Amino acid sequence: MSEESCTNQIVSFGCRLNTYEAEVMRRHAEDRGLEGAIIFNTCAVTAEAVRQSQQAIRKARREHPAAKIIVTGCAAQIEPQRFAAMQEVDIILGNAEKLQQSSYEFGAAERVRVNDIMSVRETAAQFVDGFKDRARAFVQIQNGCDHRCTFCVIPFGRGNSRSVGMGEVIRQTQQLVEGGYSEVVLTGVDLTAYGTDLPGEATLGQLVRKLLARVPKLRRLRLSSLDAIEVDDALWQAIAEEDRLMPHFHLSVQAGDDLILKRMKRRHLRHHTITFCDRVRRVRPDAVFGADLIAGFPTESEDMAANTRALVEDAGLTYLHVFPFSPRPGTPAARMPQLAKPLIKQRAAALRALGEKMQAKHFGRLLGSQQEILVETAGRGRTRCFAPVTFAGDARPGTFLTLTITGHNRDHLTGTQ
Repeated sequence: MSEESCTNQIVSFGCRLNTYEAEVMRRHAEDRGLEGAIIFNTCAVTAEAVRQSQQAIRKARREHPAAKIIVTGCAAQIEPQRFAAMQEVDIILGNAEKLQQSSYEFGAAERVRVNDIMSVRETAAQFVDGFKDRARAFVQIQNGCDHRCTFCVIPFGRGNSRSVGMGEVIRQTQQLVEGGYSEVVLTGVDLTAYGTDLPGEATLGQLVRKLLARVPKLRRLRLSSLDAIEVDDALWQAIAEEDRLMPHFHLSVQAGDDLILKRMKRRHLRHHTITFCDRVRRVRPDAVFGADLIAGFPTESEDMAANTRALVEDAGLTYLHVFPFSPRPGTPAARMPQLAKPLIKQRAAALRALGEKMQAKHFGRLLGSQQEILVETAGRGRTRCFAPVTFAGDARPGTFLTLTITGHNRDHLTGTQ
């Protein structure tokens, strides 16, 4: 969760797309003259994420009894009645409604404004020319998902897959670069599905190639989570040839056991993740990989859990996002035989410990090397492979430094100029 203070507070949970949309909502609220509101942009990926949202809402009401509290995001879209039952909440907005400026005009309008997200056919381009307290900018290129993984409730919060046109993505990126941003992250719910709904044969790889060609002053381009099996030929070419495409790839893996992957209704099998990482390393030896992993999926045996842990080392995954399985309402996985919560917690802890080991191993390999750092805040920045680095001295956020890596701890590297 992140909280940013201004006239209106935006509290965002969950994914990078929520981070991007928080800025859109901030602008809309300010443009409509809204003041003193607290807007919660919720996440529904786990039951814990929903619980944290509700807990934060109750705390905000205690601390700010006169504030207007607005709740939106995936949890509000999927379970509006849950938040409508909270006396602390003034307004509930759906995921489509939160991006409409008119939603931030309050009078006699209804309290719950959540429409059918599946009826939304287009993703309107939402341009944000600045990101509060951030050195990198985000550009939304896609929203929604056409897949129906058995554990996932997000399509019911985001709707079906829809893409922003290439021309608009390039135009927005150009304006951000002209505004002083050197690094841009392309975001979406199912990024590798980009273009399937657009005229012609647009793909994520084609977008990346055209964007880098037409915005030559963009120094760094990052991609949010990828589905490795859906990477198109143009993206493979970009990975091999475009040095400005950063060597950090976050994968939607979820499990390392083929039977569990099938029960999840994923598109890939275990070997696809290993093949992807090996193929990238052949052309980008400095590449680093992150992954989303679910611990304790229904019917997961100890051998199946061991296969997932083994995949982390077999594929060389460094940055792990581990989610203890949480049954979500209306999903097929919620009706499958469930594991005991203590066992799920134990398996999640084992994965996280392995992730710490793999990250420490990666940090150790960087000792003594020189790394280009994008400064994010005073004394802190990130390498091209997204490793956090602390350093002494003054440097303005958004600028670049070349540092020699001199040490590391559990969380970050240290470097000197």
